[in-house]
Amino acid sequence: MTKPMRAARQTGPTTHASTLKEGLPFPLGATWDGLGVNFALFSAHATRVELCLFDEDCKETERVTLPEYTDEVWHGYLPDARPGQLYGYRVHGPYEPEAGHRFNPNKLLLDPYAKQIVGQLEWNDALFGYTIGHPDDDLSYDERDSAPFMPKSRVIDSAFTWGNHYWPGVPWDRTILYEAHVRGYTVLHPNVPDALRGTFAGMAHQEVVDYIRSLGVSSVELLPVHAFIDEKHLFDVGLRDYWGYNTLGFFAPHARYMATNTVAEFKEMVAHFHEAGLEVILDVVYNHTAEGNHLGPTLSLRGIDNATYYRLAENPRLYVNDTGTGNTLDLSHSRVLQTVMDSLRYWATEMRVDGFRFDLATILGRESHGFDQSGGFLDACRQDPVLGRVKLIAEPWDIGPGGYQSGKFSPGWAEWNDRFRNATRAFWRGDEGSLADFATRLTGSADIFDQRGRRPYASINFVTAHDGFTLRDLVSYNDKHNETNGEENRDGSSNNLSWNHGAEGATDAPDILLLRNRQMRNLLASVLLAQGTPMLLAGDEFAQSQGGNNNAYCQDNEITWLDWQSAVDYRSLTDFVRRLTRLRSHHALLRRNRFLHGTIDEDSGIKDVTWLTPDGEEFTEERWNDPQSRCLGMLLDGRANPSGVKKPGVESTLLLLINAHHEAATFVLPKLPPRSEWRLLLSSVSGTRKSGSADRAKTTLEGRSLMLYKTHPPAPS
Repeated sequence: MTKPMRAARQTGPTTHASTLKEGLPFPLGATWDGLGVNFALFSAHATRVELCLFDEDCKETERVTLPEYTDEVWHGYLPDARPGQLYGYRVHGPYEPEAGHRFNPNKLLLDPYAKQIVGQLEWNDALFGYTIGHPDDDLSYDERDSAPFMPKSRVIDSAFTWGNHYWPGVPWDRTILYEAHVRGYTVLHPNVPDALRGTFAGMAHQEVVDYIRSLGVSSVELLPVHAFIDEKHLFDVGLRDYWGYNTLGFFAPHARYMATNTVAEFKEMVAHFHEAGLEVILDVVYNHTAEGNHLGPTLSLRGIDNATYYRLAENPRLYVNDTGTGNTLDLSHSRVLQTVMDSLRYWATEMRVDGFRFDLATILGRESHGFDQSGGFLDACRQDPVLGRVKLIAEPWDIGPGGYQSGKFSPGWAEWNDRFRNATRAFWRGDEGSLADFATRLTGSADIFDQRGRRPYASINFVTAHDGFTLRDLVSYNDKHNETNGEENRDGSSNNLSWNHGAEGATDAPDILLLRNRQMRNLLASVLLAQGTPMLLAGDEFAQSQGGNNNAYCQDNEITWLDWQSAVDYRSLTDFVRRLTRLRSHHALLRRNRFLHGTIDEDSGIKDVTWLTPDGEEFTEERWNDPQSRCLGMLLDGRANPSGVKKPGVESTLLLLINAHHEAATFVLPKLPPRSEWRLLLSSVSGTRKSGSADRAKTTLEGRSLMLYKTHPPAPS
């Protein structure tokens, strides 16, 4: 084995320590105060930290040693340094992988607190702390300088004129999430200028903002915008990391998304969305970094303090891999937790975003003994005065031990509800025995979330997301088609609960297309008419297809980019979505803040929800357990006040009729008082409202369709 080295040959410019003053250990990162810049970097095990300065051509101009070490923070103050200064660190210490230490000052490191990262990472063997191809693998030591191949950190001026800024402050019960990708959303948009396509400025384009607002959604949930890199195995085969779940910096916006190369561009986007009443939610990745496993590159945290930042295995040379990406951040360490909390507060205050969706959030709540509702990170979020006012959404699973924790997060958190997705897909596909589960999901999944005072909006209801089939592909493919990912179609889930309705993929058959369109409307209506918080995947409103690819994480091309030209073919579907969001906004019964249990209120004698069979009778246990049951009616009585307060309501009574059978079904309608009638609000058969009133006694529901009725005038209390 090559003997570990503790110091590198001096390959850069000479040092000028006299120009660097003591500075302060807080705040971490590079902070400009108008006279100079304070640099502060945490490392508990380093023996020396060098600050490297670069010119605009990324040539190293100066290298100085941070003079002070206070409370495990290396710090120094550089007078006359200004915003725009490029920099990086070289951190000295033991190179002992078998003890968890991987210091190598030949490797230029990004500041974990960098507010901007400029330049693209260029994959080269010099990026690795060990010598690629050496028989001892990562136990060897590489002396090559990685700086020519590394992006650089940049000092920024955080000043921004927000003006008369408006916070939307959308209540949870009025929230409709819209998951979108910054690049893919606008890169093909015909009315966005070429120079702005695929960027924050493109998203802020007025026509884009107006369109999103017109859909009736309240909150745009952006796939990761933190700085990330393309994985080496993708780079080697000519693909790119599209989704962005390969984080390089927790404070810096992704450079590829900035048309102006300024952080202010992100803030301008937020300001435009807020002015339109739209919230901005960020999909964030704090469970791992882009440095991979023990054979990965040394880019930042690994070279700054590997043993502190990462969860190491019993053999400290290796990493705990609860993420499936090679490494896992150790949020049980106070300094790592501080980094994540500082990042969240920065985006919530300085960048003014309205909430966060946490990738693989179970990891963030895992302590040494397993997942804990009162784990350090979850408790820190819950008590934080800044994060307490923003939306917190968990993806409640990972591949680690006890990784599935749906419904187990603390009050104040919402969670992606995969059981809603699965039950809804299975029901409309026509699976036997799926009706009872589907009904439970329609009423807010009380079996999962009705505990500790949590409300139905804790359930994020969706049938599609970035990970998996799009809505159109869900009704067009029986199997995944991921061949272009280069993994021989082995990647991605094979359990999609999808149905092609008679032909795999694209077809010209009118009967198949008719049924597919109806099924898309059924699925969309199920999401937007259910209790809980609905989430739509951008592009589903106009039947965006990925050609059957259900794992398009590496497809930064026409497979994933929204096809705005073909959207005109599905305007009726888009209008259907708009009608659904209007109905949800208008009728409080569709967004109650109390769970529905089918129980009778003692004061009014009214059930919060009544389940009806096609013959007008209430469901019995036998009917619920019948595997062939595919039809039901859901009656929401308008006299049951949606706030849960026991007082007379003013809502119209709503009746949702559902038929997942392939044959038509005749429904007996509930009896109404004199001078009242049932009026049709919505039908998935045509996607529009039909004129006139229903027969007072019955109505016919075509196969695989739904209808929503209301009483007119409202039934008297």
